[in-house]
Amino acid sequence: MEAFIRSVALLAADEGEQRTGHPWDLPVVRAVAGDGLALHPHVTYLVGENGSGKSTLIEAIAVAAGMNPEGGGRNFNNATRASHSDLGGALRLARGARRPRTDFFLRAESLFTTATYLENLPPDSAGNPLDPYGGRSLHEQSHGESFLAVLVNRFGPDGLYLLDEPEAALSTQNCLTFLRRMHQIVRDGSQFVVATHSPIVLAYPGALIYECGPGGVEPIEYDDAEPVRLMRGFLDAPGRFVERLLAEDE
Repeated sequence: MEAFIRSVALLAADEGEQRTGHPWDLPVVRAVAGDGLALHPHVTYLVGENGSGKSTLIEAIAVAAGMNPEGGGRNFNNATRASHSDLGGALRLARGARRPRTDFFLRAESLFTTATYLENLPPDSAGNPLDPYGGRSLHEQSHGESFLAVLVNRFGPDGLYLLDEPEAALSTQNCLTFLRRMHQIVRDGSQFVVATHSPIVLAYPGALIYECGPGGVEPIEYDDAEPVRLMRGFLDAPGRFVERLLAEDE
């Protein structure tokens, strides 16, 4: 099935346009110049250390696709503080022939803001604005429960979904629930781009994984991804791992 977004590329700067400092100096931004970054038609992951630029890139893709930078779909207009970069306006999305039936940008850090926006919307001819989210205020649920309510009720077939570190809201068990739900939606024609630190969230079979680092962006295998290697090293011998870690400060 064809992707909604086939690739992401950085447009050439306009004459006189200054592209210095953040986010332009991030290796991940330089990596999408030229031919750009190809996306998998089903699931693409971005992994990398804090500050590597993966969240900046996924936010910019959301903006370029017309979604709200603080989270939500293209029809959301909530805003608290304009903290997103200008990168979204400088990206070109190579779109497929298909168009998504729906879309959503989900960032764990701003789900509270999204929940407040939904709660304050008045009922209209389509009914209660909370109906697509399970009919219950997201504020009346835990962080993880509200995330799953969005995933289970709001996400559906033929959708484009961008997720920034979804594991921040989820228990280990619910990371597995997330994988299963994502598989159901992918089978129904949806496309996901996910920034994550979680080896569980990262484990979707056949996905394209990009590692964002000082050298730019490189495709890697699941077993070579840093979250997977570090977690395996820890679980193989947690006592020895922690002992070595703490000894570095002595």
